[in-house]
Amino acid sequence: MTKKSFSKIKITALAATAAFMLVGCSSKQDEYNKPADYWYQKMVKETARGSLEEADKLFTSLQSEHIRSPLIQEAMLILAEAHMDSEEYVLANYYLDEYIKRYGDKKSAEFGKYLKVKANFLAFKRPFRDQQLIIDTQKDSEAFLQEYPSSVYKPYAQTIVLKLALANKLINENIAGLYDRVDKPEAAKKYRADANISWLENVKYERPNTPWYRAIFEVQLQ
Repeated sequence: MTKKSFSKIKITALAATAAFMLVGCSSKQDEYNKPADYWYQKMVKETARGSLEEADKLFTSLQSEHIRSPLIQEAMLILAEAHMDSEEYVLANYYLDEYIKRYGDKKSAEFGKYLKVKANFLAFKRPFRDQQLIIDTQKDSEAFLQEYPSSVYKPYAQTIVLKLALANKLINENIAGLYDRVDKPEAAKKYRADANISWLENVKYERPNTPWYRAIFEVQLQ
């Protein structure tokens, strides 16, 4: 191969590389200044595929380029429920908080607040753990029922209140039993009184079955 031929090959390769880079830059530039429906449809597609990180980025583009688009309201709910389904409750709550803040009329806020109650309830996975989350979510559920007494979501919120009340009752009974074993009757009495909830007296339920290797960590004396 002559020196002249080698130079031609080198120039051709450099030109091809430059062309590829220009095409790449062009395709990236094409991802700006798109219609709201373009970002929304891509976000829905990525959400359906389970690519929530990419869906979040597409939502950011939708929101930054079309701040007043009516599609943002629906997009927030789609992402909130998608993150909830993926057990990413912090992100779900982020979208719900933004949804309630921005679209806070009584009807829209009702659904958003119900989803927040549901997200926090689903975040509670293991019996005998995170008692404060149980108490806070129960209060939020009761507040929802008080604010929306005729809500279509009322039966679901009532079920959540019942399950959380039972969970809290079981935690207090377990703690009382622990204090009994370490001979602290006053502390045991206090937690047993907290577990004595009159409206749960006639409710039939099964205690959660916790494996022995986890049970030893479930309740700790404070």
